[in-house]
Amino acid sequence: MEKILAAASAVLGQRVRRPVDLGGSSRSDVLRCVTGDDGTVVVKAYRDAAGFPAEAAGLSLGDGFGPRLLAVDPSFPLIVMSDLGVAPSLADVLLGGSAEAAGEGLLAWARTYGGIAKAGAGRQQEWERSRAAYSADRAGWLFFRDLGEVLPPVVPAGLDGELAALQASSERYPVFSPGDICPDNNLLTADGLRVLDFESAGYHSAFLEAAYIRMPFATCWCVFRLPPGMEAEIEDVYREEVVAVHPELADDEIWEAGVRQAVATWTIQMTKVFLPRVREQDQPTHSSRTPVPSRRQVLRYRWGRLLDQLDQGAFPAVAEVVQAWLETSAEWDVAELPRYPAFTSAEPG
Repeated sequence: MEKILAAASAVLGQRVRRPVDLGGSSRSDVLRCVTGDDGTVVVKAYRDAAGFPAEAAGLSLGDGFGPRLLAVDPSFPLIVMSDLGVAPSLADVLLGGSAEAAGEGLLAWARTYGGIAKAGAGRQQEWERSRAAYSADRAGWLFFRDLGEVLPPVVPAGLDGELAALQASSERYPVFSPGDICPDNNLLTADGLRVLDFESAGYHSAFLEAAYIRMPFATCWCVFRLPPGMEAEIEDVYREEVVAVHPELADDEIWEAGVRQAVATWTIQMTKVFLPRVREQDQPTHSSRTPVPSRRQVLRYRWGRLLDQLDQGAFPAVAEVVQAWLETSAEWDVAELPRYPAFTSAEPG
């Protein structure tokens, strides 16, 4: 702790003190500190430096959508950011009791990430130079390595080609994104929604972002169902923004095909993460937050939704694999994934 405070004070040019742990992760320590003028800043010190280059570069590119980047120490490494204060996250309101607050939060989420996409338009080379200043390693989205552990015993013909097509789709129509856009990384402040985590920042397909709405929240622990029609409403808000970056996305055929493929991409990726962990015993998606679904609930929901997306005959080998996952997990004793608690009063009957 003393080393973090000393390094932060040196790079900021004024003493920081009285740290309060904001609950980082196994990868970092995140502290709210008081400055010499009795203001506050947030210090993030990285135990695992892998996320540092993207965050240091991403905060600059995402200025106005998250905390302001105040100082960087690449040698520690750590960053000092402005303090966004205390506010509920989007996860808090989705797990809360107000459907109105949750709905408004989701629409703000879509507008914000659409706005970030527009702010990053035409700046990919700037981003790459900025990130390269902190690390020579290239960032990348690698979805389909080491799938053997989760594939069925008989792999359908054509699967490799379909996976290659999904990988290619994940690189089309790039937009800038903070990367980890889950509900708990978004604060609903008095000044609007603000994004907390840029560790996975970079450029990826707008389809991957839109799939977070349709699934919803592809890689997150805060996953329940949305009321009928709400996904489409939120998706339209995001799409309206990114069409300004990529006008081709106004074409319904291009949009629908791309988002369906992104749903497949994220579903396969998260199956690779979740399935080996829950074959023997189910687990909650979060160790301390409640209420949360179980990983088995999320997997079966994801697989069913993906089959619905692929029901027009697209990606038959992927569909065969997903059907096999559903059949082999039929003995799991899990309830259907419920709605987000904020919307449970709207459940029929």
